Amino acid sequence: MTSITTAEAHLRGADPVLGAIIDQVVQATGGPLTTAPDVEDPDLPNDHYGVLVRAIVSQNISTIASRAIYQRLHERFGGRPPSPEEILATDPDELRLSAGLSHAKTVSLRSLAEHVLAGELELDRLHLLPDEEVTAQLSAVKGIGTWTAHIYLIFHLNRPDVLASGDLEIRRAVEREYALPSIPRPADVERIAEPWRPYRTLACLYLWRWWENLAVR
Repeated sequence: MTSITTAEAHLRGADPVLGAIIDQVVQATGGPLTTAPDVEDPDLPNDHYGVLVRAIVSQNISTIASRAIYQRLHERFGGRPPSPEEILATDPDELRLSAGLSHAKTVSLRSLAEHVLAGELELDRLHLLPDEEVTAQLSAVKGIGTWTAHIYLIFHLNRPDVLASGDLEIRRAVEREYALPSIPRPADVERIAEPWRPYRTLACLYLWRWWENLAVR
């Protein structure tokens, strides 16, 4: 497996703008990134199902907001992630209101639980598949799209070359640091990120941490 140092050196050499972002993060954190930004989050799950629940909760909102909602979901189920059976046994409106979920995310959580219990989504086999097939299988669940699949690939399967081009925070970071006139479309982010291959995952981690540091400031 390629070391972080090799990957970081490639990113710096391939894109001076990204190199400056890396410098800012290294200066703010006291060293280069070696793990995902959320690694210190005590609520971050490490099982296949729990990661997808967290990813659904996090769709289209900031990292800070997703942590708060996920914590409320934990509290609703005794300080732990809910099982598929528990999701389906809970009244959808009660689940939505108690955790602060949107209607669409509540529907998606129930669809995920149904697919898992029916055996239509074999989570234990996903790590054996290439990125594109993982994305296709996850997208069969209602409400799970490319963004959620990318989060799963990055944070759970540790794939090295995944670009979360639809992520709002990454798009905003790219808009700001690349001096774009408006927030870029995912296709625009993909074009800018082409030189980052084959280490686009690490680039995303730096962009997330940079944006999080900006939000704190």
